[in-house]
Amino acid sequence: MLIVAFKRSSIVGLIVGLDVGRAKNKLTAVMIRKAEPGVYQDGAGLSLKKTESGGKWTFRYSFGGKRRDMGLGSLTEVSLSDARQARDRWQKLIHEGTDPISERERLKGVELASQIEHEPTLSEVTAEAFNARKGGLRDAGTRGRWMSPLAKHVLPKLGNRPIASLHQSDIQKALTHLWRQKPPTAKKAILRLGIVFRHARLMGLDVDPFTVEAAKHMLGKVQHQTHSIQATPWQDVPSVFLRLEGSGSTRAALRFLILTVARGMSVRGARFDEIEDDVWTIPAERMKGREGHAHDFRVPLSTGALQIIEECRSIQTGPYLFPSYRKGFISDTALAKGLNELREPGRPHGFRTSFRTWVQETNAATYDVAETALAHIVGNKVERSYARSDLLDQRRVLMQKWADHVTQEPAQVVRLR
Repeated sequence: MLIVAFKRSSIVGLIVGLDVGRAKNKLTAVMIRKAEPGVYQDGAGLSLKKTESGGKWTFRYSFGGKRRDMGLGSLTEVSLSDARQARDRWQKLIHEGTDPISERERLKGVELASQIEHEPTLSEVTAEAFNARKGGLRDAGTRGRWMSPLAKHVLPKLGNRPIASLHQSDIQKALTHLWRQKPPTAKKAILRLGIVFRHARLMGLDVDPFTVEAAKHMLGKVQHQTHSIQATPWQDVPSVFLRLEGSGSTRAALRFLILTVARGMSVRGARFDEIEDDVWTIPAERMKGREGHAHDFRVPLSTGALQIIEECRSIQTGPYLFPSYRKGFISDTALAKGLNELREPGRPHGFRTSFRTWVQETNAATYDVAETALAHIVGNKVERSYARSDLLDQRRVLMQKWADHVTQEPAQVVRLR
């Protein structure tokens, strides 16, 4: 009688070898979909552990006298076909004398090393930071203004450099000329760079956000006088309003802007379907404010404003009160050009200042009513949570007073010799 002794590892190897030799591809997609929780063999070492919520693929093999189980992914992410391809690929490596699990770990290390070798540049991290923030920027124009200081003045000089290699002196050199010539733009660039460096830090890169602050300190102090938008004195507004009489979308829009004291972007895109009776509701997308923070705003219309609307309605066939002769509605440039033609130094946005000064000097309304008329935020967050009225009735009285002032005949001034 011949007695043959086997080591346990040899028996395991024999069993696995026998399983590899058996028929493969026992399972089908339909069988898997209908299968109850349990373990199902597809053959050649591939098995599926089915659960109530999904499942997990496993490749069992023997290498160097040891049995090993290699996970191939979840059933929800790896199909039956993909699992079989992975099994066959790893089996080929076994026949070539390579352990699949060890090889997979080696490939992960190579991939990680390649990622480490590539140091993200300032341009790449800027793009990442911008993409993370652009959801809170309300439109393409706002997004363009966010990127502009960096795209024009920083990235052309430093964009290809790894962000981790940048020193405060690099930033200082890149912005020195701009810092002297256009301090407001340079400060915006510094602010955006600070955001980019903080984003890089959160990405796990070896950067110090203080680098930007140090660069700002090295740039030093600069004398810059801020100039407010030029506004027409409120006493002269009736004269300007009278000179704006005439045909054309631009002049009509300027007169409407003066009477409603709304912002240019709100007026230019005004639509007939936004007006109901004597109230014009400006939608949130044309109100100033960050994405998700702006709200619809109701504007009470004076008799003068209603008259302009009727004039526009009688000659316009499209949805806009002030259409462009090309497409859509008139541009912001068109409003400024309309005042330039009158040789009026005041700017369109300045009429809001004219109105606010008129209220202040004539005591035409309370502070809350005047500020609300300009769509300014009044009070702190707690106060606003209780005082939710938009003061429409009080503003209706105020806007009619303003219209009466604006549409009055300018006083004739006789100069004495």
